[in-house]
Amino acid sequence: MSLYLGIDIGTSGTKTLLVDQQGAVLAESDASYPLEQPRPGWTQQNPDDWWKATVKTVRAVMKQSKTDPGDVKAIGLSGQMHGSVFLDADDQVIRPALLWNDQRTAAECDEITAAAGGPKALIKMVANPALTGFQAPKILWLRNNEQRNFGRLAKVLLPKDEIRRRLTGDYVSEVSDASGTLLLDVVKRTWSAKLLSKLGLDADLLPRVVESEEVTGTLTTAAAKQLGLSTTCKVVGGAGDCAAGAVGNGVVKKGILSTSIGTSGVMFVHSDQPQYDATGRLHTFCHAVRGKWHMMGVNLTSGGSLQWWVESVIQGLAGLKSKDAYKAATEEAIRVAAGSGGLIFLPYLNGERTPHADPNARGAFVGLGLSHDRAAMTRSVMEGVTFALRDSLQIIRSLDVPVRQIRVSGGGSRNPFWRQMQADVFGRKVTTLKVEQGPAFGVALLAMVGDGLHKNIESACKATIEVAEETKPDRAAAKRYDELFPVYQDLYGNLKASMNRLAEYQQASG
Repeated sequence: MSLYLGIDIGTSGTKTLLVDQQGAVLAESDASYPLEQPRPGWTQQNPDDWWKATVKTVRAVMKQSKTDPGDVKAIGLSGQMHGSVFLDADDQVIRPALLWNDQRTAAECDEITAAAGGPKALIKMVANPALTGFQAPKILWLRNNEQRNFGRLAKVLLPKDEIRRRLTGDYVSEVSDASGTLLLDVVKRTWSAKLLSKLGLDADLLPRVVESEEVTGTLTTAAAKQLGLSTTCKVVGGAGDCAAGAVGNGVVKKGILSTSIGTSGVMFVHSDQPQYDATGRLHTFCHAVRGKWHMMGVNLTSGGSLQWWVESVIQGLAGLKSKDAYKAATEEAIRVAAGSGGLIFLPYLNGERTPHADPNARGAFVGLGLSHDRAAMTRSVMEGVTFALRDSLQIIRSLDVPVRQIRVSGGGSRNPFWRQMQADVFGRKVTTLKVEQGPAFGVALLAMVGDGLHKNIESACKATIEVAEETKPDRAAAKRYDELFPVYQDLYGNLKASMNRLAEYQQASG
């Protein structure tokens, strides 16, 4: 028997799946860990927590399934992108890892842009502008602000690749996740020697980079013992969570676009060639599909906005907690008409990436009146998040990227109300899959390819992924959203100066 593990190192926790050769999920396990926020806009985590969660979840799925260790042939790794794990020469973690949504590096982004010769020159080198979430600014931040730690620095790894190091002992990344460092020549799919030189960074700081389905090593004796697996178990390149999620949704050929509402929101479209947004509003990254690329719009606090609203603002709703509180809040919001009575929410609670690339962007309710109640505000939060995704869709359309089908995933697809809202806001029918398991499933498929079970990832997806149902837009709701969307788009520009002043105040008082 040949079985495969998919491990996703997320922001709030790690998820592990055990799947068989047909892609059926035999067992799954989750383990959560804390997020540190030492100052406003700063986010970091302890990589040891990721490893403990990996061991816990792998052992749990092995126990649930009563699987023989030798039957697990390969592991695929996914994880939150852009994070920076700083290691010394003895592989000791120097400081907590800076995460994808950390906003402390605005000055370093300016430094990178200037060193590259301006925004256009930078995009020509690495296909993307300098953004606070990316890894390269974090390395410069360490050099500029923690010189003693920088002096100890021997290697910088992405979150999933730190787990790979602990599994195999190797320093390896793969093209999809490496694209988000801002140090990869995305067209040539290799590190950019030109930009590294301009930034004064040693290429030896970085791991070697491979394609996503390539085998990068096998488990060490120590790792196999901790996990309850065999030392013959392979570890493949895997993918950053966005590309892994796209593979898990079958977005591996031209014309298919996916949206995902998790902590962040992602709109992801496959491309056979590297395509650019000249202004850098969208990311252009290598896909986990060999020799292919993707364009991606990212909103930093999508599902995170609803989590903030339910857990921090209306906590204790009807005396309920956790999932029941979300259900109750949604049931209230359903009773409110599309458009929330002219109330618009800006979901920029921790800065924003697409389309504004502004770490100082801040959230807001605009249009609030005496007629609005808690239900209207809940619906407005969900609509604001969906408008933010439409921002990315508008840019993709403007670049003439073909979109024949939109597949929705994440919490926004499992909630029928939010799924319908996406169809209405986009003005397009959306589809869901029969089984939607996200990034962990995507990298389990990559593990199958690496083990030789499938010729390529396209054939693996064809064999295991099936569309379940379509949700068509409601014409009346779609018309209301078409009327409100331009107002939503105007609000950021109208409020930008005030947002900047407030962000400065928050930093000073934090």
